[in-house]
Amino acid sequence: MTTLTRRTLLAAGTASTAALAIGQAAAQTASTAGTAQPRLDGKRILITGSSSGFGYVGALHYARLGAKVFATMRNLPRPEADELRAAAKTENLDITVLELDVLDEAQVARAVTEAERLGGGALDVLVNNAGLGITGPVEVQDLEATRLAFDTNVFGAQRVLRAALPAMRKRKGGLVVNVSSQLGRVITPGAGHYCATKFALEALSEQLAYELVPHGVEVAIIQPGGYPTKVWVNRNRNNLALKARIDPERAAAYGAMVAGMGTEDGSGRSADPLDVPRAIAEIAAMPAGTRPLRRAVHPGNKPQEAINRVSAETQLAWLANSPIGPWIRAVHD
Repeated sequence: MTTLTRRTLLAAGTASTAALAIGQAAAQTASTAGTAQPRLDGKRILITGSSSGFGYVGALHYARLGAKVFATMRNLPRPEADELRAAAKTENLDITVLELDVLDEAQVARAVTEAERLGGGALDVLVNNAGLGITGPVEVQDLEATRLAFDTNVFGAQRVLRAALPAMRKRKGGLVVNVSSQLGRVITPGAGHYCATKFALEALSEQLAYELVPHGVEVAIIQPGGYPTKVWVNRNRNNLALKARIDPERAAAYGAMVAGMGTEDGSGRSADPLDVPRAIAEIAAMPAGTRPLRRAVHPGNKPQEAINRVSAETQLAWLANSPIGPWIRAVHD
């Protein structure tokens, strides 16, 4: 089977032939995905937010598949870093823990530079996983909460992208994985600015996917549903801090929603958090040029999938025959 990368597609300008080849490659990958774990031997993977949840289990999962993993987290030293190092030592896994707070541009630059130095070159896969949630009605989100949500979930990803992309572009290859949410496509009342930040991350990611076609770097957006990670612990802390700042009139206007802020205990979720790293590993192992732009991940309902389909169809109908049509077709075909 001959694989056409997105870079090759753009240069060749043979969109219909390339689309057929890409479709065949994707079908073959999908047909074998359930028969064996994909190997990631030699791939250099950097993950943000590796102290818990998808980032922590992902670091172990990718390393078990042969990857050289740079697991980053803020506020080192911390017990989670020691636990990850101990697990790596026990299993003889290639995991390096680096300090990286996505709110600190200088620290981001240092961590990415160090990962490139230790890895001997550009990253093969960047997983933008760090994020937070602050729930509650939109009106009660003061600017302190609003800035923190966007600074982490959107600007944080942008900081890491800007640090990692120059080397990836120079090498003409690589994969950026941005962890969004099904709430980046559908909306639930009371989610604070979580929906807004994830919608922004979705738009940023799709635009980036088009713009990176000439550079041979791909983008994949992961859209998890609800999982029993520790995200609710930080959410409760942030929610309680915000709750204490809400003026009485606004709090009374949204009584039940405000009363529930900071009370989540993480129960009611039974899906396996490893679903997300498994999906990311599968996409990372696919041949360049065959990877999907979006992947919904959850054993239950995936309401965003219909929107994903309509969005792709709309982009193709609008821009496929424009001067940038090859970029659009390369991402969606």
